[in-house]
Amino acid sequence: MNEKVAAFTCTHSPNLPELLQHLNCSLALSTYQAGKVVLISALNKNRLIQLPRTFQKPMGIAADASKLAIATLTEVIVFNNASRMAANYPQQPNTYDALYLPRATYFTGEVDIHDLHWTGETLLAVNTRFSCLALIDHRFSFTPLWKPFFISRITPEDHCHLNGVAFENDKPKFVTALGSTDSKEGWRQNKENGGIVMEVSSNSIIAEGLSMPHSPRIYNNQLFVLESAAGNLVRIDTADGKKEIVVALNGFARGMDKVGDYVFIGLSQLRKKSVAFNDLPIAHKSFFCGIVVVHLATGKIVAHLRYENSVEEIYDVRIMHGLKRPGLVSAQKLEHRLALTTPEEDYWAVMKQDANGDQKEDIKRT
Repeated sequence: MNEKVAAFTCTHSPNLPELLQHLNCSLALSTYQAGKVVLISALNKNRLIQLPRTFQKPMGIAADASKLAIATLTEVIVFNNASRMAANYPQQPNTYDALYLPRATYFTGEVDIHDLHWTGETLLAVNTRFSCLALIDHRFSFTPLWKPFFISRITPEDHCHLNGVAFENDKPKFVTALGSTDSKEGWRQNKENGGIVMEVSSNSIIAEGLSMPHSPRIYNNQLFVLESAAGNLVRIDTADGKKEIVVALNGFARGMDKVGDYVFIGLSQLRKKSVAFNDLPIAHKSFFCGIVVVHLATGKIVAHLRYENSVEEIYDVRIMHGLKRPGLVSAQKLEHRLALTTPEEDYWAVMKQDANGDQKEDIKRT
């Protein structure tokens, strides 16, 4: 009789915990298929620990040491790192070195946000449904900032499946899209080889003929892209648009971030009944869902994490720099209401019963 495997069970290469410790970081990944954002940390040199939190279709993640933003089905949720409260978190005291608490929610509606990025205190998003880069704030569902030259008007029809953005000096530099089409879901007609990279400032196509490109990133003054449907990490020459395969990943690659000399890349299994994927050559290959770590200088895969169940697709992967064990309190968990923070002091409210049996908050300074 087979034993039941616990949800989110994963295996990993023996060196991954030690590598995370050496790099002094944790990972954050989003899986819209499982409805989770998962934080992955090293407990010691041999063991990883996961912290899954539930969200409705989480996609893009923007993360830094002080704040975190997560794009969901109809909202962008902003968290702040209340690090002074971490050691006194009532549910797990003396556990976390950071504690992200929900602080704001922007109600965007179903605009299908993919990549998300902080520029200072400003949130910029790839708005896939409306084919544009957009500002996310309290004024509107979104404010369009840029659109590809071939998009005649901003309309909710996903004309080109704009999905990724690479930043340089906190400004959007390159974007990826699955096509250069200007009709409703026109990108689907040539999704295997219709992908493009565009330069934002010149609003021009610098590379084309790509196989479902995602997650453009600038590392060491070079442009790297995940050619998802081919399962490759590629380097794009921004002068002539030629691509060079850095490493074959043997999976649908999407979601990428770098720390030190290492790039962490998400791999997904393909939905067998999906009209977007089932006719791609990669759909006939067998591969796992998880994360691979590539040593960028050599192009070698040096570590991996593999999900055995629950997680089949990953969208984003983000490094949480300098954090060995971050905590995340979702807005769905009641304890976030008990956390009171100010610039000078922090408090945890403790629920107690008074003499009449009624619930009453007793506020204590951390």
